[in-house]
Amino acid sequence: MSQENSVEALLEEARLNAAIPSPAERQRLREAASLSRAQVAAAVGVGRTTVANWETGHSDPTPPGRLPYLKLLKGLAEIYPAPATEPAPEPTADPVPEAVPVPPAFAAAPETLRGPDGRAIEGDPGPCIRCGVETAYQSTDGRPLHSGAMCQPAGTAPAAPTTPEPAPTAAPTPAVPASPTPAPAYNRPERRARSAARAQADTTLLISRAVQEEAEHAGGDEEAALKALIKRAIPDVMALFNETRASGRYDFTAYPALPDILKKPSKRDPDQIWEARPRFHHPGYSLRAPGDIKATALDVNAAYLSALKCWLPIGKLEHHTGTEGIDPKRSGVHLITPAEWTHPHLPDPIGDRDEPGALWVTNATLRLLQRLSGPKYGLTDAPVIHESWTSGATENFLDALRKLLSAARDEAIENRDTLTLEYVKAMYSKFISTMGESIHNREMVRPDWMHIIHSQAYANLWGKAFKAHQAGLDVVAMMGTDELHVTGDWRRVFPEGRGVAQMKVKHGEGKATGEYTVGTVGTVAR
Repeated sequence: MSQENSVEALLEEARLNAAIPSPAERQRLREAASLSRAQVAAAVGVGRTTVANWETGHSDPTPPGRLPYLKLLKGLAEIYPAPATEPAPEPTADPVPEAVPVPPAFAAAPETLRGPDGRAIEGDPGPCIRCGVETAYQSTDGRPLHSGAMCQPAGTAPAAPTTPEPAPTAAPTPAVPASPTPAPAYNRPERRARSAARAQADTTLLISRAVQEEAEHAGGDEEAALKALIKRAIPDVMALFNETRASGRYDFTAYPALPDILKKPSKRDPDQIWEARPRFHHPGYSLRAPGDIKATALDVNAAYLSALKCWLPIGKLEHHTGTEGIDPKRSGVHLITPAEWTHPHLPDPIGDRDEPGALWVTNATLRLLQRLSGPKYGLTDAPVIHESWTSGATENFLDALRKLLSAARDEAIENRDTLTLEYVKAMYSKFISTMGESIHNREMVRPDWMHIIHSQAYANLWGKAFKAHQAGLDVVAMMGTDELHVTGDWRRVFPEGRGVAQMKVKHGEGKATGEYTVGTVGTVAR
């Protein structure tokens, strides 16, 4: 770089530094341009939390993101100048109050005699000419006088400060009556709820804006737009996740490496954590023998999205033996030996295993087994816990993201917006599948979370199967995270629809879709 260019660069940086806006103005400029903190952070090369700190005044912009951030602010200020403020009204001169009558005792009273150093000079003691109390201090005319004391004449109470009586004025103009519907005063929980609703609405705009951008780029080709949206689903959902974590206290990247049990031995070997994937078929209903019993294949809506509501470890995983690390507010992975399952008409909550014995399971599976072994269900014995890797946990870490994506999904279904619906589905499914050891998502490496969320989805499906069984329906099959086949009138058990809390009839190319006759290959029209 030439000397001239170098000097000009320094001058430009000095100009930017001299004109840096206040934290509140930084936020105003970003919001005026409809930019998220995640977008600004990506543009200037810092974290989203850093931008939040710059806008709240918790810290000042620092290199290396300082210079590009200041350039961005300068450009935004040129596009969105600060609104002009109305000039302050000219100050009016206050009316000069009338002279306050001075009590006779204070009129022409001499001051205390003081020396060159400013101290009062003492003389022969005598009664103070003001209050009558003896004092050695003297007045300028030689009489006893307290030093600087606002004393009262003897036998009287201290005089209250007097104020001039207001001069008579014209009759006041009648005040404008207050609005009959004043602004409501919200308490703290209500203010939080309203703030959260506004934050969710602002973040939801990121989803609709992305869909609109890709639809315009594709020139109306919905298939091409969907491919582009699926391609950007991972960085987009991570940006949404960071937005929902704006006020979060836990940084999921701040903890040491996970234990070896959570690492794959090799690319070809399976994970060491058993997720309890079901592959259940009722032994009384052979799919190979003809029959006349009707069954319905049901589909659970957004199973993985619902599973984001689960207990995730949020600290360093610590090793424990036996039941030492077991606590309702802890989560992780556990080496257990499950009890024998003796209910062939119900799916095994541990899934379908080829080998018996001890195995590593997630906290979601362990919680299900503990519930089923408790007094409420009494379906099995408690598992034997050998060792655990756990930490303090929370059930709400991903809840804000879950609610955001659920709201966007519901709106897309209501508007029959297939493009947005598939985009949202790609975001939450890829968010879960790449949070482990994936080259497609370098921002998050939490295989423990991935296994727990998968297991939670299977546990949720088992709960639906048990609910159907309690209502008198037979569970013919249960597979994956979202497929449940039952006999009988399932609509009296589950609400029908496409909502997250609803079930719908499964349709596809499989041999058991929709309503079918158990034991036949084809399907029967409803």
